[in-house]
Amino acid sequence: MTIIRNHLFWPATALIALLVVNVAFTPGFLSIRVQDGHLYGSLIDILRYGSPLVLISLGMTLVIATRGIDLSVGTVVAIAGALACLHISTMPDQTDAGGVAVAVLIALGVAVALGLWNGILVARFGIQPIVATLILMVAGRGVAQLITSGQIITVNSPPYKVIGGGYLLGLPVPVLVAAAVFAGLAALLRRSALGLLLESVGGNAEAARLVGIRAGGLIVAVYAVCACCAAVAGLMISSNVSAADGNNAGLWIELDAILAVVIGGTALTGGRFQLGGTVLGALVIQTLTTTIYTVGVPPETTLVSKAVVVIAVCLVQSPAFRAKVFRRRRRRRLGPVIASTPTEANT
Repeated sequence: MTIIRNHLFWPATALIALLVVNVAFTPGFLSIRVQDGHLYGSLIDILRYGSPLVLISLGMTLVIATRGIDLSVGTVVAIAGALACLHISTMPDQTDAGGVAVAVLIALGVAVALGLWNGILVARFGIQPIVATLILMVAGRGVAQLITSGQIITVNSPPYKVIGGGYLLGLPVPVLVAAAVFAGLAALLRRSALGLLLESVGGNAEAARLVGIRAGGLIVAVYAVCACCAAVAGLMISSNVSAADGNNAGLWIELDAILAVVIGGTALTGGRFQLGGTVLGALVIQTLTTTIYTVGVPPETTLVSKAVVVIAVCLVQSPAFRAKVFRRRRRRRLGPVIASTPTEANT
């Protein structure tokens, strides 16, 4: 029972179950091969294509820990990719690594500014997080389309391609970047008092302020970090396809990020958060997407199938749901015994 109560148990179980389903339909699904010194296989693809969602979900976890929400991460994905690709497309030599580095810095700088904007609206002006970030979600998508002039900007830059499609030490670069961000955040939040401060702000912001915690500064900071994570994810996505689409890039990815956080065991009410659970939740969603395509679910029912599986995982995770189900089963089992007790006593 102790294992079941662990916050990592249910997302890990869901991930294993999805992998088993894939193996049933594709016997060689778990196989990993080495080609030209690089690792290839379905598991590597899940890690690679799931890395942008992992990054966004990690940033979302910090925001949710402060009892907030960020609906603008998909828009930041689009803006970051659009800015980087626009700058690279105007370069006389797209193979120039220095120019690509400038494009990346521009994208990250603008993303941090957008995150600060969200944080200031929430912390300084008291606007509800869902409203404050909804403003940028709607307006930012239009900004991304203005940057791209409503067109898909394509680039042919090998240095930029490395961000989303390159390999280092045999592993995809996006996987290494996501792992580095996770390790950095885990070390920063769990090896210092910063994680406890975030949980205090999310648990009771007013009480945290009264004991001297600068809740406003922390809230602004987590929105900036979340936007920065989304920007890196946007660079990965645009780099992987060597193009920027202001209309469709990162569309609805904020919902997947929120689901990943919830599946990972972090409550939307703020307070305690689980970075490891968030990573598992993101991998569950990416594996689920892969499973849907592997099984051959019709495209028109893909979203419905995804929603059914996600709600099933969330219900199984819910202590209240499990308590009600087990209580009913216990009553059914004890019912005949209780009913037969008076008869046995009379005999």
